Amino acid sequence: MSIWIAIGLTAAGCYLVKLIGLLVPAGALERPLVRRLSALLPVALLAALTAQQTFSTGSALVVDARAAGLAAAALALVLRAPFLVVVGAAVVVTAGVRAIGG
Repeated sequence: MSIWIAIGLTAAGCYLVKLIGLLVPAGALERPLVRRLSALLPVALLAALTAQQTFSTGSALVVDARAAGLAAAALALVLRAPFLVVVGAAVVVTAGVRAIGG
């Protein structure tokens, strides 16, 4: 039963956050600081999610084949490769390291 309470509270909280966002005056959203932060926030969140998914298993910090795949993707990005090449490089390197290392 407590899981349904948590789900209900989460849904209500999400609705309230969305409602508060709609009530913010447009002038507050046009400020330069707010515009800069809103442009940088998705990048920061994606970087944090990528780091968390790459370097953790449960509550442990690990460096395994996923780190090699991330490094290959970063190298492909530095070389200005298309997105599918970046993803392909990460997949191939991760699979290769896992095949070699077990």
